[in-house]
Amino acid sequence: MPRHFIRTIAIAVALAASTIVTAADTSSRARAYAAVADALAVRTRATAADAPTPASLGRKIFFDPSLSASGQMACSTCHDPAHAHAQTNDLAAQFGGPLLDTAGTRAVPSLRYLNSFGFFFDNEGTPTGGFNRDGRATSLAEQAERPFLSANEMANGDAATFAAKLALAEYADEFRYVFGADVFDDADGAFFRARFAVEAFEKTDPELHRFDSKYDLFLAGKVMLSPSELRGLALYNRPDKGNCQACHPSARGSDGSPPLFTDYTYDNLGVPRNAEIPANADPAYFDLGLCGPVRTDLAERTDLCGAFKVPTLRNVATRQAFFHNGLFKNLRDAIRFYVRRDTNPDEFYPRDAQGIVDKFDDLPPEMHRNVNTAEVPYDRQPGQAPRLNDAEIDDVVAFLGTLTDGYDPATDSADPARPLATQD
Repeated sequence: MPRHFIRTIAIAVALAASTIVTAADTSSRARAYAAVADALAVRTRATAADAPTPASLGRKIFFDPSLSASGQMACSTCHDPAHAHAQTNDLAAQFGGPLLDTAGTRAVPSLRYLNSFGFFFDNEGTPTGGFNRDGRATSLAEQAERPFLSANEMANGDAATFAAKLALAEYADEFRYVFGADVFDDADGAFFRARFAVEAFEKTDPELHRFDSKYDLFLAGKVMLSPSELRGLALYNRPDKGNCQACHPSARGSDGSPPLFTDYTYDNLGVPRNAEIPANADPAYFDLGLCGPVRTDLAERTDLCGAFKVPTLRNVATRQAFFHNGLFKNLRDAIRFYVRRDTNPDEFYPRDAQGIVDKFDDLPPEMHRNVNTAEVPYDRQPGQAPRLNDAEIDDVVAFLGTLTDGYDPATDSADPARPLATQD
């Protein structure tokens, strides 16, 4: 395998980085990343079975805390495989930075079952895809940039700082073997290649795409769901009850592929404001998802303000913080909010000085109209019965528990960290 890359690749990386920074739309950024990623893929095909590859390097980078300013935070710190590649606690936002005392602004999403495409508007104008909760990243390689640099995460600040740490890693020689002996001569190029490696790992590692839950075995005809789980599945799918399948499809694809339990679109649920997030202490601060403040290219699309990406419900029963702001701490409470938000808003929102329920309090008043109030189960009014009662909520929770990876029929239990080799 060649040890050195022709200089045009480094130039291509630099040009792509420039294009990405200055592009006015996400499609331009996506094309820039794709062009460089394709060029790297052609030049990083290992010639020996035991030779390092971008994916093997990506795994090492993913688990390496030495690449952070604190020396204690890796990608895996917030995306722990034992917790289905999600956070390990119930914090609304994690803490990072050099002293691990700088708070983020959003709950950590799982990295399992991510989409494989960038952000776009479909034929009906529906925002779809992309990476991060606001879809701003066009690829996994671009998504990895923020955690490595952000002040509230690994806090490297710039590519040069990150590349200097990477050059000291115990696998630095492997990095040189794959990407060229002079790879660290260009900090921006080395940083891009590191993110390319992380993307390769995330795309190919079986642990991130297991499809070995109880529900998967049920679809394959290998196990039967319990009566409660079956009732929950029916309620989940019924358009007049949970209607969950409207955004989280539970059926196989037309090609027979297993369901991903998300359509990768965006929705505005009017989730209550969470005082646990330090940024929310400022009453003028609002996290508006698609239209800011982190994402800026859709700032003028005020009709999209407050919309966040629909997550997969696979492994949802393992989560300890729900929705983009981590307000709810268990699955039952999250479902209860879905079905009682409009029938009993006083259970979730504060009252103003006049004693009136301040519904949708985490959005500016002029953006309350963006909240989904038309689809089931959000179409209720005070005084009406919720679409699901308490017993039905319990059944839906039981069904959602069948979506946890690492199911063992012998014990009727699931563990997202169970080794794949032990599965039937």
